[in-house]
Amino acid sequence: MPRRHLAVRKETLMRLLQDVVAAGVVVSVAIGLSTAPGAQTRPAAERFEVTSIKAVRPTLVNTIDALKRGDVGRAKDAFEAYDTAWNGIEVYINTRDRDMYNLLEKNYRSKIEEGLNAPKPDVADLLSNAQAMLAKFDEAIAKVAAGAPLNPLYDDVARLRIARSPLRVVNPAMKDGDAQKARKAFATFRANWSSVSAFMKTQSAEAYDAVEKAIPDLDAALKSQSPAIDQVTPLVNTIIGKINGVVFQLTSEARKSAA
Repeated sequence: MPRRHLAVRKETLMRLLQDVVAAGVVVSVAIGLSTAPGAQTRPAAERFEVTSIKAVRPTLVNTIDALKRGDVGRAKDAFEAYDTAWNGIEVYINTRDRDMYNLLEKNYRSKIEEGLNAPKPDVADLLSNAQAMLAKFDEAIAKVAAGAPLNPLYDDVARLRIARSPLRVVNPAMKDGDAQKARKAFATFRANWSSVSAFMKTQSAEAYDAVEKAIPDLDAALKSQSPAIDQVTPLVNTIIGKINGVVFQLTSEARKSAA
């Protein structure tokens, strides 16, 4: 073989050898970093309780933002969204800290709801209460995150309550003549139901069957051109009542196990 070809081959082999050595050094460094003492690790996933309560917070932020703009209508919508979301997770706060629950529910929520529905809402006062409420809500989140996990049954209760909560909007919307709002709330419930229906069936086949039967009937009633409140209301009450029965049973079991 000509000397020139041998020289080219030798140069090529040397380059390949250098690449392999360099790659080995990179891999060694990477492994060393990943296993070195004090190396960063992925934080543990937050409990369902914590993530669920945190998910409610943006509705209060939206309420405050609307009040800062003087938009009472938008603030009403945001606070209604808070009330719906809060209904799903309030069991956690009520169980952990009754005083905090009363402050959020019976003090701030009542004052803000009453103020928003006043003939002439006092925006400054509403904003002050909403900001104070958010501060206390953040305190509640911190306490929950720092606390030991509750009985897992409370997570089951919360999941059912979260799934159910949009349905609570349907009857009031129908009374206000807002069929579109009622349809939207029902659609949200129906989407939620798929995530808890199997669990519901394991807890009460009778309740599950009743809800499954009522859902298509309610869907048909709401899809009519002019939904009749006397058809919608009993169907909504049936679904809520059946879910509430299971929620009550699970809540009682959770409280007994904690006693």
